Formats: sequence, C-alpha cells, structure tokens
Amino acid sequence: MLSSPADHPRIPSAVPMSTYSHPGISFDQGKFDPMRIMAVTHTLTEHPLLQLPKLVALCGRLEKVRYHDDQANAGTNFTTAPQTNAVKRSALETISDIENAKAWLALHNIQMDEEYRGLVDEVLDSVRSRVEAKDPGMHARAGWIFVTSPNAVTPYHMDHEHNFILQIRGTKTVHVFPPLDRGIVTERSLELFHHDWSRELVVYDKTFESRASVLELRPGMGGYMPQTSPHWVQNGPEVSVTISFTYHTRAVRERELLHKGNYKLRKWGLAPRPVGQSRSIDAAKLRLFSAMEVGARMRRRLGGKQLQDPRKLAYAVG
Repeated sequence: MLSSPADHPRIPSAVPMSTYSHPGISFDQGKFDPMRIMAVTHTLTEHPLLQLPKLVALCGRLEKVRYHDDQANAGTNFTTAPQTNAVKRSALETISDIENAKAWLALHNIQMDEEYRGLVDEVLDSVRSRVEAKDPGMHARAGWIFVTSPNAVTPYHMDHEHNFILQIRGTKTVHVFPPLDRGIVTERSLELFHHDWSRELVVYDKTFESRASVLELRPGMGGYMPQTSPHWVQNGPEVSVTISFTYHTRAVRERELLHKGNYKLRKWGLAPRPVGQSRSIDAAKLRLFSAMEVGARMRRRLGGKQLQDPRKLAYAVG
C-alpha cells in the first residue's frame, strides 16, 4: 500500500524523558509499525561514552571513519562525498576540532569496539521485546555515531537497516521519506540497492519534500526510520552529536532477498511482480530465492572462495 503525504506530516517536538542511569528509548508501542516513521525519546544525553572526549578517543581506535566537508548539500552524491567534498585533515584531527573543522563525520560500527559494544547491546535490549512483538527476529545489531560541525548536511541516501536515531548534543532537522512510496523509492532502485549495494538510483528530488516526515531533533529526542527510508539531514548552528542504533529483522532479510531475486529475474529478461503486491507469489519466490542463495554459497565454498558480505562488520546478536 502506497503512503500518502497526509500519512506523514511534520512530526512535532516531544518532551524528552528525564535522564537516568539506565539508557533506553521510549515510544508508543501501540502505534509502532516497522515500516512507518515515528518520533521517539531517549535517556542517553548524559551518557559518558557519548561525550566529545570519549568520541575523540573512539575515533582513534576505529577502523572505519567516514567524513566530508560542510559544503555538501541534500543533492550531493552520498557515496562519493568523501572524495568530492574531501576534508584535508585526518579524521582524528577533524573530530578533535569539530567546532571549527567545517565537516561531517561518522564513526562506523561502534559495536566492534569493546567499550561501546555493551552500550549497543543495552540500548537495543531495551527495545527488543517491543520491536519483536510486531517485527520478530532482531539481529545484526550495530551502532553509528555522527559528530558534525555547525550547519553541515548529511546528503540524501537510504540504508539497509531499521534505525533508531537519537540526538545527544546540538540540534538537527531530519527529512525522512516513506519507504513504501514507490513514487520516491522505486522497485528498480531497491533491486540495485540490495543486489549491488548501489545507491545509483537513490537521487534527491526537491519535489519530494511535501511527502517527507520532518523530525526536529534536540537532545533527548529522536526518531525511528524503517529500512530503505530515504533521508537527508540539516544540522543546526552548533556542534551536533547523534547516535544511531540499527538492526535487521526476519522481514528485513526477506525483503532484501526478494528484491535481489527480482533483480536476477529482470536480468534474465523477465518482468517480476513488485515485492509486496502478492503474499502468495512473494512466499513462492522466497522459497526459490532462498534455495538459489544456498546453492550459490555452496558453489563458492566448493570453489574455495570465502563468501564476502558487506555487513561482515555487523555485530549479529540473536
């Protein structure tokens, strides 16, 4: 079912929860829908691991840090921004002087760091039962921290995971577009995205803005963004720190497999029915595509090749 603009109005500011020692996320469980955007609140603003000195130290330990300058805009190619909008200083130099660095910086897969793994587990454990009541099979849990200079922009893109995005310091405006609106997220873009991990067809169009949910975030506030929800972010006039807790579910994996399978069918000259139009056809294709995937793994193993998955750094739990 396609989403309409009326389904996704500007999301008003919520009153953040008071800070307490046990970090957690609060949302209306009755209104939670795994494929709909919603506002949340949280209790992480004073967490010691999310203060700048700790984040600078973390940056020095991580293998993957992604960053670009503050001249990127919503329409900048997200994939190539670190090259087209390069920052001359190192990642560690940039985050150490983030107020003046004129940069956007992302700390990837923080769950790979021993000190931060417990934080990712604790926060996602706090929502697991509520999420799985409607979307079972939480796994591949991960964390990402964004440290941003004043007024920097995160270009338009979409991600493979469900995402709780929480504001720790500063302010930002998040423009999120409905993942089931095929006028924005086309079948072809999803097939390419899942099969080749390519965002080639995920392109910003200003005319989409009337169909966005707009999250005005300040410390203690956040949002839930479903898998493949295109979004871009305008940071406020001061340094911003944001953390995302992401995960996959059984349904996420199934949608991914269906889109990857449809990509292959299309390459063979067929015209597959779009994902979600028919439960019975999707179920039959899932059986077929699952068998094909198992066969591909076996052929790789017999050929002595290690199966490479771009999610290999994800911290799978459960």
